[in-house]
Amino acid sequence: MTSLDSATNAPKPSARELPDVSQLVVGVLGGTGDQGRGLALRLARAGQQVIIGSRDAARAEASAAELGGGSLGVRGADNATVARESDVVIVAVPWDGHAATLSALREELAGKIVVDCVNPLGFDKQGAYALKPEEGSAAQQAAALLPDSRVTAAFHHLSAVLLQDESVERIDTDVLVLGEERAATDVVQALAERIPGMRGVFAGRLRNAHQVEALVANLISVNRRYKAHAGLRITDV
Repeated sequence: MTSLDSATNAPKPSARELPDVSQLVVGVLGGTGDQGRGLALRLARAGQQVIIGSRDAARAEASAAELGGGSLGVRGADNATVARESDVVIVAVPWDGHAATLSALREELAGKIVVDCVNPLGFDKQGAYALKPEEGSAAQQAAALLPDSRVTAAFHHLSAVLLQDESVERIDTDVLVLGEERAATDVVQALAERIPGMRGVFAGRLRNAHQVEALVANLISVNRRYKAHAGLRITDV
């Protein structure tokens, strides 16, 4: 029997078993970019306290104000402050700045749940294609650079366009969550499920993150061909 058929007959876990994350402060490194800004908006609209991070504090503060600032519980700060003051930190920086950003924040991110959603991609005339970092994936690079953090991977396959479109009430998609520690991946799944329409699904350990990150190149091709904002749904879970 293949591995696809190796599931047990145990009862399927429900969202009710996930922890209450409503009081956690979520920081978004790269929160002034499209993906980070969109995630910050969605989590803030769901009632989460959010801090947008940037190398330039003034830029982060301006971005937070554009998202509604205090009325949505969003504020901006430099990356180091965000790392120190957040319970969970989402990494949404460009791939070419990934290693340098995390290396500089190793001390501030110690003990924190770090959610890496960076997709190492290249682009040429044929479109997007996946890059493979020396460590295996962006998430594994994060784990290597942040040995004292609780590194997970999630939020890779979300359309930045939909995330930032305030007229869109629900984003019906699954969020694949990877990590080594059950308690940490449960927190990230719970955060995903705070956003209307989203569901967090555990998808393995960090050694499997490359496939998840690489799939974004395929989704970009789907979206270009069909003029869509495609996401993922996992069946029978």
